[in-house]
Amino acid sequence: MAQAGEVDSEFLIAEAALALSQVAFDRAELVLACRQLLEHRPASGPLVWLAARMVSGADPYLDGVDASESIRRDKTPRELHAAIADGSRVVIAGAPELSSRVLADRADLTVLVVDGNGDGQGLVHRLAVADHDVEDVPVAALASAVASADLVLLEAEALGPDAALAPVGSLAAATAGSSLGCPVWMVAGVGRKLPAGMWSLLTQQLVTSTPWRQTVEVVPLEFCDRLVTPAGLQPVTQAAVGSDCPLVPELFR
Repeated sequence: MAQAGEVDSEFLIAEAALALSQVAFDRAELVLACRQLLEHRPASGPLVWLAARMVSGADPYLDGVDASESIRRDKTPRELHAAIADGSRVVIAGAPELSSRVLADRADLTVLVVDGNGDGQGLVHRLAVADHDVEDVPVAALASAVASADLVLLEAEALGPDAALAPVGSLAAATAGSSLGCPVWMVAGVGRKLPAGMWSLLTQQLVTSTPWRQTVEVVPLEFCDRLVTPAGLQPVTQAAVGSDCPLVPELFR
């Protein structure tokens, strides 16, 4: 399951919770199983969140069920849908999970897709088939696209107190937006927000000497204007508060 490629978080967490429930009442086995899943999906904030809740909870099975339901009921797409002004021209990096759902429902928007990972082509095709106004923007033209846009919309795989892990291309989009005066929003759904200790452990595992070869990158929140969370549109300072992910260092080798 964890090696099955890019799947949405709802499916990933439901399948992971089911798999982990098989060893839920043997803590040593549960920790080992969580580590193995995280090795295959090292940048997934929701998977870290699920593992931490199940390992630290009094009833791992029920914690897994609750986490799955929380992901399924995530209000972030609804809040994002309501927050984007009618007729906006929006720049996105790749094909972010939650944002893509919203963009597919908003035929009034013009969507400029900057494809850093090679996964944006599918989104461009889906929107074009649905008769949406969408453009596939070359990476070299990213700044020009941002200069013409009303909003840069990025999405966190995981969110820390002062930065986010987001698809490659997001850092360039964020810095361009910040420099050119285009608002930059970071979308962070259920399970993405991590406390400082877990964020530090997660990002330490992802640091390499060739970050340009990775599929995710660290985006400092200083380049962002707002967060979009299940609680709605918020200031970026809210990234440092309110995480319900326990601190469980043993999840990381």
